[in-house]
Amino acid sequence: MMRLLLPLMAVMANASAMAADPADVPTRHALALYGEPALHEDFSHFPHTNPDAPVGGTLTRAATGSSFDSTNPYIVQGTPAAGLGNTYDTLLTRNPNEPFTMYGLLASGIRLDPQRHWVEFDLDPRARFHDGTPVTAEDVLFSFKTLTEKGQPLYGAYYAGVADVRAVDEDTVHFDLAGSESRELPLILGQMPVLPAHYWQDRDFTQPTRDALLGSGPYRIAEVDPGRRIVYERVDDYWGRDLPVNRGRHNIDRLIFDYYRDASVAMEAFKAGNLDFRIGSTARNWATGYDFPAANDGFVKRLEIPDGQPAGMQAYVMNLRRDKFQDVRLREALNLAFDFEWLNKNLFYGAYQRTHSYFANSEMAAEGLPSDAELALLEPHRDALPERVFDSPLPIDMPEEPRARLRRAHELLTEAGYTYRDGQLITPDGEPLRLEVLLHDTRFERIVHPLLRNLKRLGIQGKIRVVDVNQYLNRRGNFDFDIIVGSFPQSASPGNEQREFWGSKYAHAPQSSNLIGLENPVIDDLVERLIAADTRAELDTAAQALDRVLRWGFYVIPQWHLPGTRLAFWDKFGWKEPFPEYGLDLDAWWVDPQRATQVEARQNGN
Repeated sequence: MMRLLLPLMAVMANASAMAADPADVPTRHALALYGEPALHEDFSHFPHTNPDAPVGGTLTRAATGSSFDSTNPYIVQGTPAAGLGNTYDTLLTRNPNEPFTMYGLLASGIRLDPQRHWVEFDLDPRARFHDGTPVTAEDVLFSFKTLTEKGQPLYGAYYAGVADVRAVDEDTVHFDLAGSESRELPLILGQMPVLPAHYWQDRDFTQPTRDALLGSGPYRIAEVDPGRRIVYERVDDYWGRDLPVNRGRHNIDRLIFDYYRDASVAMEAFKAGNLDFRIGSTARNWATGYDFPAANDGFVKRLEIPDGQPAGMQAYVMNLRRDKFQDVRLREALNLAFDFEWLNKNLFYGAYQRTHSYFANSEMAAEGLPSDAELALLEPHRDALPERVFDSPLPIDMPEEPRARLRRAHELLTEAGYTYRDGQLITPDGEPLRLEVLLHDTRFERIVHPLLRNLKRLGIQGKIRVVDVNQYLNRRGNFDFDIIVGSFPQSASPGNEQREFWGSKYAHAPQSSNLIGLENPVIDDLVERLIAADTRAELDTAAQALDRVLRWGFYVIPQWHLPGTRLAFWDKFGWKEPFPEYGLDLDAWWVDPQRATQVEARQNGN
């Protein structure tokens, strides 16, 4: 035992010796994942904001689902209300005009060891919670410990590389990093919401609550009406109002989230003027749903805003925890049964692009055969990977003609030992193959039915199960499904969150984002390689290798994406263009008083 312990102690001592003394490291105003921040330390506001924007007004939008039962968005239990992130400040905040650069918010200064063995944050002495209590280093320590030990699994995944955290003094917190593999870890530590330790001292953090919890952000909870709505009000004496990262943001007085069980009812509420704003989520509504008087008279506007972020992966997700999905040939056959071209032509008005990659719409998407740089990452795992990962074009080139696709699917199933009995596909264990697609939105039924028709042609018994949102979230969180519609969103700089998406550690962690149930050492290694990438080129290569292995696993049936965001709104809002390249920032919008008066008159029938 001592022979194992002593070298580890020596390694830790050696790492400590290599780390710089914080006194010798300059204090910075921002951190960029690669290169330098675009904005100098004396910047006055983000380029996409209007520092002279008027303040006031209301923004009412829909939240879908039957209800919510918690105002704590950080725990496993309960269904959290929409919009709660507005009430908490983080150490740093992101500039959506840059791929991944974080600027000071609660933290007025940052020191990062050149070898990334540690990072320190100096808290702004002006920072206050809404009750006037100062935000201190002890609050940061409390938040880190509470989120990683009692919060959702994603926090353990995000902060897995932290070896220790301590308060240097009342306003300085120091994180020791376990090695320097994760280049993004100092930045995502800056994304951690800081919770008030004194508020939670006599409360159970793990239990859902409907209390107006204490925060430090630009909004506070003003009204909680479970089953109907949650309302946030702008904090007049918000401590960070005049910070450069906030100037021209958080202009609207009241943010209201009204709950609607059905999206079609929410659309009718929008048309009637009961909602101000909606994100266009369906191609049919976007193409045909805006022929009503207020829209025709110019009181309702629509925008399509390009998005510089990767499209990510929306897909039918197969649950590998179920034995029926263990054979890759079945999973590939199910992919062949999906006819995107028919859907796009007949249901989507040609609006979408087919998704193939987990990093679609970016340079991180794998293409063709592996590059030499990819092969350097893949070769150590050759014995554990199918040969086609190395020598075959990616499965983007499946036959597009539906009959050819189903013929190939039938061949794969036969190779896998499936047989037919009375027109039904029989598994190698002698049982009919039955699959259930779990949904919570009835609008998706018409999209699933064409897939089920093709599965029936293969002899597979498929059905749809629609449940209410709360039951859906419970079954999803406990992985009680065959197939669901899931998404794996990606940023321009993916990192630690990939552990929770694909990592073995999270395959059985309730509420985790490893919906597939992946437990694959090769994928685990590639995820760590991605996280450890020290240059943009290394990051792209690691993402491409990961993408390639995931795609050849046929773990999901990729669906479609739109390289942008569709917005519809009553024409009472203002914004500054150009929009930020790497993310929509609605906090930079404002209510135009004159237009709001005209819109409200129209909504009231005057």
